[in-house]
Amino acid sequence: MRPRQLALSALNTLEDSLQFPNRYLEQAFRQASHLNERDRAFTIHLVQGVLRWRLRLDWIIQQTVRFPFKKIRYPVLNILRLALYQVLFMNRVPESAAVNEAVKQVKIIESNHVARFVNGILRNICREKQQIRFPDKERDSVHFLSVFHSYPVWLVEKWIKEMGIDSAESMLAAGNRIPSLVLRTNTMKIDRKNLMRRLESEGVRGKTASFSPEGITVEGLRCPIDQLNAFREGLFQVQSESAQICSHLLLPKSGERILDVCAGLGGKSTHMAQCMNNRGEILGLDTNRYRLLRLAKSARRLGMNCVYAVAADAGRPPFRMSGRLFDRILIDAPCSALGTISRHPDIKWVRNEQDIRRLSLLQKKILRRAAPLLRNGGRMLYVTCTTSPEENDEVIAEFLEKNRKMALIDLRNHVPEWGLPLIDDHGFFRTFPHIHGMDGFFGALLARDG
Repeated sequence: MRPRQLALSALNTLEDSLQFPNRYLEQAFRQASHLNERDRAFTIHLVQGVLRWRLRLDWIIQQTVRFPFKKIRYPVLNILRLALYQVLFMNRVPESAAVNEAVKQVKIIESNHVARFVNGILRNICREKQQIRFPDKERDSVHFLSVFHSYPVWLVEKWIKEMGIDSAESMLAAGNRIPSLVLRTNTMKIDRKNLMRRLESEGVRGKTASFSPEGITVEGLRCPIDQLNAFREGLFQVQSESAQICSHLLLPKSGERILDVCAGLGGKSTHMAQCMNNRGEILGLDTNRYRLLRLAKSARRLGMNCVYAVAADAGRPPFRMSGRLFDRILIDAPCSALGTISRHPDIKWVRNEQDIRRLSLLQKKILRRAAPLLRNGGRMLYVTCTTSPEENDEVIAEFLEKNRKMALIDLRNHVPEWGLPLIDDHGFFRTFPHIHGMDGFFGALLARDG
C-alpha cells in the first residue's frame, strides 16, 4: 500500500471505530515491509497533519462546496483533507501532485462524477488559497479560535474559562506545533554527555533538555529510533520531558518497595528503577497484556531486573497486593491527556466533556484504593498529563477531605533547584506546552502521616 493510501486508511479507522491512528500505523508498518523510512515518515506526517488541522481544513472545504457539507461521505472527505493539507502545509509537495493523487484515490471507491467533484474543489482552493477567510475574531472569538487553530468549540471555551483568552490562544497554538523527540539517558550505563557523543557518532544530533537532568532533545533523526545501536544497548529510553520529571518528584530510594499503579509501557517504572540503582522492588500494574509485555521488554533492554510487570486493574475491586505495604506509590492516572495534544492530535476529536467527568470519577476510585497500600510515612505521587482542574486540583482536594491521614507535601520544599520553575504557588507540579515547551502535566505529592 502506498503512503497516501495508508494514511487514508489510518484516518478512516478513526471515523469507523475511534481506534487511535498511531496504533493502526504501527500494525500496518509491520506488515508493509516494502515501505522505506522516507515513506513511513511521509505517511505519519500526513496523518498527524490532517488530525492537527482537521477543523480548519473542513472549514475551507465547507466554504467552497455548494451543498451541505455533511453530505460528503467521510472516505471522500478524508481524501480532500489529505490533499488540502499537502497544498496548504507541505511546501515540498507540488499542488498538482496532491490533487492528482487525490483524484486517483477517489476513483478507487467512487464514480467518475465524484472524482470530477474532488478535482474541481481542490483546484478551486489552490487558486483561491491566499483569499481564505476565517470567522471574525472580534465578533465571535470562540468560533475564530476554534476554526483557525482547529480545536472543538467545547475545548476552546474550557481553556478560555480556565486561563483567559490570551493564554488559551497560546495554548491552542502550542498544541499544533510538531513536538521534538526526547530521550532519557540510562545513567546506570552512561552519562548524558557521553550518550550525546554516542548518538552523534550514529548521525543523531541532540541537545540537553530544558529541565530534566537526564533528558536529551533529539534533532536530525533519519531512521527508526530502535535501529540505533545505542538504543539496542539500553543506553536510553524514549520519554517526554514532563514524564521524566515525575520520578524526581517521588524520588524513590535504593531498597524501597514501589507500586506503579498504572504503569503503561513502563517509562516511569524503569526511570524509578534507574533512580534506585536497580536495588529494590517495583511492581508495575496494568490491565493491558501488550503494554505489560512492552514494559518487561524495556526493563530487560535497559538492564533493570527490579521491575515486575503485574496484570491488575486498580479501578475495580478487589484491588489488593499481598503482604507488605509500599514505601512509595506512583499513580499515573488515566486522564483526558489534553496536555499531550501536540504529540497526539487525535485527542482533540476523540475526547469530550463527558470523558472528563467519567475519568475524574475513575481517578478518585484509584486514589481511594491505592492509599491503604501505602505504609506510614510513605509517599504517593498522583500524576496526570492533562491541564483539566476537574482531573487535577479537584480530585486531590476531594481525596484529602475524605482521607484525613493523608497530607499534601509542598513540592517547592522538595524538588531540586532546577525543578522550582515547574512548581506552582500551591505546591503542585504543573507544566504547560505554551509556557514550558513540554507536555502539560500535573503532579501532587502526598504523604501518609498515621
